[in-house]
Amino acid sequence: MMRGRLIYNPMAGRFPSQPLVERAAKILRANGWDVELLRTQGGPDLTKLAKRAARDHLDAVFIAGGDGSIHRAVAGLLGSDTSLAVLPSGTANVWAQELGLPTLSWTNWIALEQSVKRILNGHIHVMDVGICQDVPFLLWSGAGFDAFVVHHLEPRTRWQKQFPATQYAANVAWFARNWSGMDLNIRVDGENMEGTFILALVTNIHLYAGGMAEISPSAVLDDGRMDLWLFSGDSMLETLQHLFDLASGKHIDSEKTTQISCQEIRIQSKSDLYLQLDGEPVPPSNDIQITIEPLALKVMVPDNLPKPLFMRNPL
Repeated sequence: MMRGRLIYNPMAGRFPSQPLVERAAKILRANGWDVELLRTQGGPDLTKLAKRAARDHLDAVFIAGGDGSIHRAVAGLLGSDTSLAVLPSGTANVWAQELGLPTLSWTNWIALEQSVKRILNGHIHVMDVGICQDVPFLLWSGAGFDAFVVHHLEPRTRWQKQFPATQYAANVAWFARNWSGMDLNIRVDGENMEGTFILALVTNIHLYAGGMAEISPSAVLDDGRMDLWLFSGDSMLETLQHLFDLASGKHIDSEKTTQISCQEIRIQSKSDLYLQLDGEPVPPSNDIQITIEPLALKVMVPDNLPKPLFMRNPL
């Protein structure tokens, strides 16, 4: 019998999740899983619960939550034999979107049940994880404008989360009026470069900005590399142009955008830089170091992914 824990934060996301999580747990048990349902308040407690599951050699941890909850769980499961699975009930659910899983909404109250069924019929892959300032991240590490927005938006109330895409777009446009560029010295896989940038983003996946933009169309999750995107500029107009280009996919061909596939990055500045990991605010720093931990996390994914995400065969 497969053993797992289903961890949920009743205060996370846009909807009360406990009754929906209990229904998902019933499906797991009906499919032969011995699963324990655990409630968390998020943050470090969620990491501790994930780490305990790995120490107990469980087969999987199911996280009913969003990208912030996933971020916390990764820190507890990194390098273990316990797989991570998501039942999307957060705000943006970008990792779930990457996997093509249905997300909880006003028009789909059975999304968690649909997701758990698809995951159980899927496969286990092993993927790379980024490490920034000794903290693991699954999706992105961003320094600059996006982190500035995250630091000023989080935490949000449940009411504020009801219209995540609209609110995010409005706040981004509002914050852009006061944003100027960052003078950065960057070392990428031993090569030095410098310039003035709106944003420096390291991404492990295709999607970005709440899933509204596909930033890295060719991203592969198990190739031992991530994409560094540099958006140059120092004005409000350039910031808004980059946002428009991202939304329309034109950033790929922009002369003011640089993409580098890499393994090690160091970003330095004379002043502290706003920093975010997986959409969560983390303490600013003027010396940011990012590395890749290849094949460090087992993940449960459904069949029929929206795009090819892995180059290696499933376990």
